[in-house]
Amino acid sequence: MNVKAISAACLFTTLSLGMIPAMAHAAQPQQSYSYGTHLDVAQVVSLTEEPTQNCGVVDAHMTYLDSQGRSQVLDYSKLAQVCSQGG
Repeated sequence: MNVKAISAACLFTTLSLGMIPAMAHAAQPQQSYSYGTHLDVAQVVSLTEEPTQNCGVVDAHMTYLDSQGRSQVLDYSKLAQVCSQGG
């Protein structure tokens, strides 16, 4: 095998491995929160929200592990983080 073939194989493998987290995130079941929704949250993995410069309601997402260890994503609305910063 020549160096170009080995380099190409390594590059392809590296790029393919980079797609695994993106594919895993896309495969996570998503649900939208409404009042009274039963949540089985054992551990919060991440909390994110849509970026904004203004104080107001934004879309947010919580990724968490349930009691079975499965990753879940919950979509909900909240006041933007800038609201608590006096913005």
